[in-house]
Amino acid sequence: MLTGMQAVFIGGDARQLEVIGRLLELDATVQLIGFDNLQTPLNGVTRIKLDTEAFAQADVVLLPAVGTDDKGKVESIFSSEELILTEEHVAALPKHARVFTGMAKPYLKTICNKYSIALIELFERDDVAIYNSIPTAEGAVMMAIQHTDFTIHGSVSMVLGLGRTGLTLARTLKGLGARVKAGVRKPEHFARALEMGFEPFYTKELIRQVQDVDLLFNTIPSMVVTSQVIAQIPHRALIIDLASRPGGTDFRFAERRGIKAMLAPGLPGIVAPKTAGRIIAHTVSELLMEDYQQGRNGS
Repeated sequence: MLTGMQAVFIGGDARQLEVIGRLLELDATVQLIGFDNLQTPLNGVTRIKLDTEAFAQADVVLLPAVGTDDKGKVESIFSSEELILTEEHVAALPKHARVFTGMAKPYLKTICNKYSIALIELFERDDVAIYNSIPTAEGAVMMAIQHTDFTIHGSVSMVLGLGRTGLTLARTLKGLGARVKAGVRKPEHFARALEMGFEPFYTKELIRQVQDVDLLFNTIPSMVVTSQVIAQIPHRALIIDLASRPGGTDFRFAERRGIKAMLAPGLPGIVAPKTAGRIIAHTVSELLMEDYQQGRNGS
């Protein structure tokens, strides 16, 4: 149990509701900032304003998937007011406090580091990323079905990057009957792709490999689907870029050439917020329980 632990939630989306519910089950004291437009009532929580007083007693601060932008703004679909996390807020936190987010931009990293506040980026963890790859793959398949007039079965589907998301997606596409081409950079990924029944190639050969592609899914967070690559893609093809913004595709040139290209980061929170929220809730609660137990054993 987390009895006595003070948890402050700032903004977010439907995923946060699952985390809130889990911490309430564990008897934590939960305070919410930026949830004034929440339609479903939550029992056992306290709504507070964003000020330094709220942070002075906090043991843990929970931010949305993307913690803040480059100026400290926190996104919240449940708030009508702008939420800005400042250096003064972080400075007010007790030294033992922890800040959780999905991924952190330099702004948040800098101020947490300045005041020696532990910052946990959940999406950097292998377990969270692998769990999240499931709704990501399902969402990518959903988009492919919605925006094409042919079946995935029998298509030539290309996945760039065989990391945690790419591997799940490639296996899903193969299970649907696609011929899957896998673009990799490392020999060990080439070997794994071959062992799994994909058609591996090195990304330096991408221009030649895209000439027969129907669906192209990119997971590499750097410019890889360049104008030179797009110039060789058939007009019927669809590009779905799953990398974090700004993605790895030259969207301007794709539009100019008449090829549909879509940037689709953060699919778990869009297509399956309940599942994505449960993934985060499980990980956060496990980490906090470990902290609590260590604190008891150390006292």
